[in-house]
Amino acid sequence: MRRLRNTKIIATLGPASATADDLRALFEAGADVFRMNFSHGDVASHRQRYHTIRELEEEIGRPIGVIGDLQGPKIRIGTFADSSVVLKPGQEFRLDLDPTPGDGNRVCLPHEAIFGAAEIGMDLLLDDGRIRLRVDEVAPDSMVTSVVEGGPVSNAKGVNVPGVALPLKPLTDKDNADLDVALDLGVDWVALSFVQRAKDVAEVRARVDGRAGLIAKIEKPSAIDDLDGIIAQSDAIMVARGDLGVELPIESVPGLQKMLVRSARAAGKPVVVATQMLESMVHAAMPTRAEVSDVATAVYDGADAVMLSAESAVGEHPVEAVGMMNRIAIRVESDPLYRTIIDAGKPAPEATSADAITAAAAQTAETLGASVIATFSSTGSTSLRAARERPTVPILGLTPHLKTARRLALAWGVHCVLTAEAERFAEMVDMAVEIALRDGFAKSDDRLVIVAGIPFGTPGATNVLRVAQAGDLQKRT
Repeated sequence: MRRLRNTKIIATLGPASATADDLRALFEAGADVFRMNFSHGDVASHRQRYHTIRELEEEIGRPIGVIGDLQGPKIRIGTFADSSVVLKPGQEFRLDLDPTPGDGNRVCLPHEAIFGAAEIGMDLLLDDGRIRLRVDEVAPDSMVTSVVEGGPVSNAKGVNVPGVALPLKPLTDKDNADLDVALDLGVDWVALSFVQRAKDVAEVRARVDGRAGLIAKIEKPSAIDDLDGIIAQSDAIMVARGDLGVELPIESVPGLQKMLVRSARAAGKPVVVATQMLESMVHAAMPTRAEVSDVATAVYDGADAVMLSAESAVGEHPVEAVGMMNRIAIRVESDPLYRTIIDAGKPAPEATSADAITAAAAQTAETLGASVIATFSSTGSTSLRAARERPTVPILGLTPHLKTARRLALAWGVHCVLTAEAERFAEMVDMAVEIALRDGFAKSDDRLVIVAGIPFGTPGATNVLRVAQAGDLQKRT
């Protein structure tokens, strides 16, 4: 099951992708990582899907990553007596803490923190920005607004407060419960929604305590202001363009996407580009040309992964959507211009032995025409540093730890393989050669570049680079 691309594909699970046959079809179409969205579904369905993924993983013999995506402190209005109302421009509309179902004049906004942070003249956006309200009066438990942009609005629609960092905890009561479920199941990554500042990530990191990698979703303007701190506290980031495009001028999102991808690459942290990538395929069998260009742009920028949301969770063509992403990534990565763009955005190595070795490995592989770079790593750090270089050849990520192999499924260009422990360096070289031959990464006359840390099992101790001939294993055996 060798992929013919370096960019990974994440497929969100839902009603359209619930059975064992569904998951197998998505994997065979190109999905490398599955996302369980805790904003939807119940514990039983998440548990069933997780166990189905692990059964598939055992059957195919390749590590599969699983993301548990927490809902986060999403702000929503309450309900309406008639389920929905139509707001007209210029009318007055009140938001308050009264849980009584609303009408055309008012609705509950059960988030006291907003009233404390509200200021006269600021805007509130409802339903992904389709409704715009301007604050005219503020009280401790209510605010009076005027409708700037109206339209229909229904129960529990989301509320965005552009440009305001709200005093909200990073995890709600629901998130805490969902996090316990996700960690008990054994997810490989936890995605944290609506991150506002680095300390949000640090608080959740303490809760997770190394049991999963932590993905910070960048979807708030305040997160951009504290980006360096957030990246430092995270294991990966996600460019969540949906809410980002609501709270900021939508025309600024493409530039921010490029900046976020480049910042994550510089830090050696995986970066995911997400939201509405092939949105029309929720119903249509083919995407629009603009959507194809959008996915291609993320690949050209060097994102580690691109993600499908509704397309694979509730869409009518989930397998076709994954297959389309797969074909786009393969085509882009075969474009001669792709390597020019990737190399132009390559960050300079940091002044560490790990960066020096992995940068040298990428250069050595290109100079010698090696077929693959093999990395041995207990924690995955060596493989991630190799991926940071975006080499011209695949990365064979070898590790004796299944949890590490599953996390590396998210990283650019890394083909993860679970191996036995190596006790001697020569044994490690033989293992790398054998797997490269077995999995189709090398032929008997090919060279391999092998990177590892000695002594084995020491986190961050990348200090050895070896060039091996694939045929050497056959000569010894």
